[in-house]
Amino acid sequence: MIRILHQVFQTGTITEPLAASDRFERLGNRLQEEIRRRFQGSLAVRLVDAGSCNGCELEIHAANNPYYDIERFGIHFTASPRFADLLLVTGPVSINMQTALEMTYDAMPAPKLVLAMGDCAANCGLFGCDNYAIAGSVADIIPVDGVIHGCPPSPTDLIQGILALLA
Repeated sequence: MIRILHQVFQTGTITEPLAASDRFERLGNRLQEEIRRRFQGSLAVRLVDAGSCNGCELEIHAANNPYYDIERFGIHFTASPRFADLLLVTGPVSINMQTALEMTYDAMPAPKLVLAMGDCAANCGLFGCDNYAIAGSVADIIPVDGVIHGCPPSPTDLIQGILALLA
């Protein structure tokens, strides 16, 4: 054990430094200005996984990690739809999630925004809308204001999609 620790200390840090993403920062700053203008500085997002493969959720979690840190732009996730300004839906809507999605949408206060994230939410993607377990795309179940395409969309695409929805 001592030998391994000695080797670790001799080797030191060998990871590459992170490259700053200028595009992400510019989009984030523009989004922050729009959130300040329209929502007094804070946009509350309710996330609903309607039956996805979790690829989009991994990218959403990445957007919340310390590297991207979308909370610094005024975006935060809430557990209650009653406090949400934006409903972010991932995946095709499964039959088992249809009622839950409708209830979540109905519980949100007006004005409500809905953003479908990923190709599956937009048009059932890999799952196909003719599947026995799929009720349809998000737009087939509730009104959708915007779509973020990709399988899965990156954190930068998420920021860009929210910005396009608000602008």
